[in-house]
Amino acid sequence: MRHHQSSRYGRYDGGPDPLAPPIDLSEALDAVADDVMAGYSPAQALREFLRRGGRTMAGLDELAGRVQQKRRDLLGRHRLDGTLQEAKKLLDEAVLEERKQLARDIRMDDTDRAFREMQLQNLPASTAAAVTELADYDWQSDTARRAFEEIKDLLGRELLDQRFAGMKNALENATDQDRTAIAAMLRDLNELLDKHARGEDTPEDFQDFMDQHGDQFPEGPKDIDELIDTLAQRSAAAQRMLRSMSPEQREELMALAAQAFGSADLLDQLNRLDANLQGLRPGEDWTGAEQFDGGQGLGLGDGTGVFQDLAELDQLSDQLSQSTPGSTLSDVDVDRLARQLGDEAAADARTLERLEKALRDSGLLRRGADGDVKLSPKAVRKLGTSLLKDAASRLSGRQGQRDTRRAGAAGELTGSSRAWQYGDVEPWDVTQTITNAISRTVAEGSDPRAGLRIEVSDVEVQETEARTQAAVVLLVDTSFSMAAEGRWVPMKRTALALHHLVATRFRGDQLQLVQFGRYAQRVDIDELTALPPMREQGTNLHHGLMLATRFFRQHPTLQPVLLIVTDGEPTAHLLHHGGAGPEAWFSYPPDRETLRATIAELDRVGRIGAETTFFRLGSDPGLVDFLAAMARRVDGRVVAPEAEDLGAAVVGEFLRSRSHRSDRPDPDWTD
Repeated sequence: MRHHQSSRYGRYDGGPDPLAPPIDLSEALDAVADDVMAGYSPAQALREFLRRGGRTMAGLDELAGRVQQKRRDLLGRHRLDGTLQEAKKLLDEAVLEERKQLARDIRMDDTDRAFREMQLQNLPASTAAAVTELADYDWQSDTARRAFEEIKDLLGRELLDQRFAGMKNALENATDQDRTAIAAMLRDLNELLDKHARGEDTPEDFQDFMDQHGDQFPEGPKDIDELIDTLAQRSAAAQRMLRSMSPEQREELMALAAQAFGSADLLDQLNRLDANLQGLRPGEDWTGAEQFDGGQGLGLGDGTGVFQDLAELDQLSDQLSQSTPGSTLSDVDVDRLARQLGDEAAADARTLERLEKALRDSGLLRRGADGDVKLSPKAVRKLGTSLLKDAASRLSGRQGQRDTRRAGAAGELTGSSRAWQYGDVEPWDVTQTITNAISRTVAEGSDPRAGLRIEVSDVEVQETEARTQAAVVLLVDTSFSMAAEGRWVPMKRTALALHHLVATRFRGDQLQLVQFGRYAQRVDIDELTALPPMREQGTNLHHGLMLATRFFRQHPTLQPVLLIVTDGEPTAHLLHHGGAGPEAWFSYPPDRETLRATIAELDRVGRIGAETTFFRLGSDPGLVDFLAAMARRVDGRVVAPEAEDLGAAVVGEFLRSRSHRSDRPDPDWTD
């Protein structure tokens, strides 16, 4: 029996797009990492990236700017006297048509005509007062009478439109029966709200009300709370509009409002409704005001809608600011954003939300024991990969060298292969591996044409020449000048690239990172990555060299390699006071004793046989002469890269020191 399954397709209604491509975290991670290395916390760095946005998506700051621009546009485009101006226009039309009728009615008594003309001539300047004075006037012109009655109808519809969006158009050309139905709805609504305020209402009361008057509420509230929320937001906007008018405009409007539908009952019911809603939702903004200075008049209903838009824009501005503790982008109302700024803005907000969530869920950020968000080891590895590729690209571009994926990875190939052993990082000999798998399959009585399965025992790797393992120390200057001269981030990027290279391509090597400012200390890569710019003075290369010497002596079987990144002459060294701990002595210009202690420690490094390279950042003559002399003492080298090329320079020198080849060209920027 055949089963039929039907499917229904419709327009996408928002929310996470199931067909959206995966979020690319690389740009975000690079930006976050750059800010972290510049001194931001990871949480701050993430917030800054979300504010700035990416190459192809708007950030929170741009969206917030567009929100503020629309707010300024609304205030600069409109004024609040639209209903008053429309009422005055109708009054002027009624008076003009009546005068025309008086002039052409030859059967009218001259005394009556003169009295009427005098009454029309002496109307008060106030529209409201003129309407009140003409309330009992016996109009001779049918056109004039209709125009005058339209004033009352207009005011009634505008007052209702303030509280119930769309009512102005719905009640155009309304009959007395329609007005009676509206009056009944208002009475029933106020009675329902009174009962709710006393806690005496039931769900059945709400349902009865909706059964009778639900066509007046296109929003379709599901319960009385939704009904109150909708009405209170619009009623509060109406109050803010009233408070934003000038005192003269308010007085004129209130006087006119008493004429709505020719009865004061409507205004009484609406005032009662406002009082009920304010009591039930005191948290709404009932007292705010705005300053409008545009030229486009707003009626009461449209003006209330503009005030609701302003309230939504203010809420969006607060959500986009992410200023509330614990706030996330899921707090941004994307439906409201689409309503105010369009679908493209909503799509940008959804992308930012997905990006934030993806970063938090990807394992690239983790929350430490102290509660702070930190770069995870996975993030450090990913960033190291990116930085190493960048360094390799710069190195290749300057020297014409091959990619570091092979350079020095496992020594030079001998042309033979051997069985894979645990810990081997040499490349596979694919041909021999497959041959082994075929031979084993045939020996087991199977046909390799039916499918070939490679087992660990089949794998052979390409044999390489023996490669000496190294103990590598990277000394990085963290004195004040490094931060002041913009060399802080390049220094940290360099350390991260070198760390990743050693960790992934030279697993047998040992790497020690040492920072030296007033004092020197060993640091892990994640500690160095998150290290904020140091503001202390002092370049204690002496202490850094002491730690390097100690590290080399802890690994006597490894070839020592020393890489030193600095932008200044030594200005501090350690003093020992018997049983007391060592103390840093600082002097600028450099003290002779500081130079003597530093040189003595460098000589110890030289006696160990360390291959030493100085990376000079800056061109101060004293620094140039000092480092050149230091390099000569230990048969070392001085490399003077630009800050942005530091990573490539350090990686290149490390690879040079690890290579048995002597024909590799020196870097173009070597002194």
